[in-house]
Amino acid sequence: MQRKANLAAYLLLSLVIVGCGGSTQVARVQSDSTIDLSGRWNDTDSRLVAEEMVKDALNQRWIYKYEEAKKVPTVIVGKITNKSHEHISVETFVKDIERSLLNSGSVEFVASKVERQQLRDEVEDQQENASVDTRNDIGEEQGAQLMMTGNISTIVDQEGKKSVIFYQVNMELIELESKKKVWIGEKKIKKYVERAGARL
Repeated sequence: MQRKANLAAYLLLSLVIVGCGGSTQVARVQSDSTIDLSGRWNDTDSRLVAEEMVKDALNQRWIYKYEEAKKVPTVIVGKITNKSHEHISVETFVKDIERSLLNSGSVEFVASKVERQQLRDEVEDQQENASVDTRNDIGEEQGAQLMMTGNISTIVDQEGKKSVIFYQVNMELIELESKKKVWIGEKKIKKYVERAGARL
């Protein structure tokens, strides 16, 4: 009886050692390459949605008013809400939007609320500690005319190991002074995910 127990323990230990014996392999890939491992929202979704949303926003009629006045509109990105079932790095998505807006050359961009407070603290500190010819003046900030806000939501349809994940990103561009919505955009992504069966 003891011999059978020892043999079973030995076989179990052998399986554990074999299972843990695999090595980890890492390959460097291009940062803009598309790799979908889990089917969840990823860096490619964030970048492509931001680029397409900004492109659509800047091709609409609202911008003609600024072009005719020979002015460059100033934009700020407001709150982007994650209403999906996943943990999504909204901060990364906001940065993708900011980069696309700024790189377009069609708008100017002001710092976020958190960044502005850090800058104000620095300017206030300069009033006491920086030389007169290098300090920046208080109250000389450039205000934004437009704010971009939005949300990310999902619908999941699942049956067994198969699922369809539907993402919808809604964005709006609003004039700060008049509170008019000058653009509403949406981007939809649908992913079919099939999970492999468990391996024994």
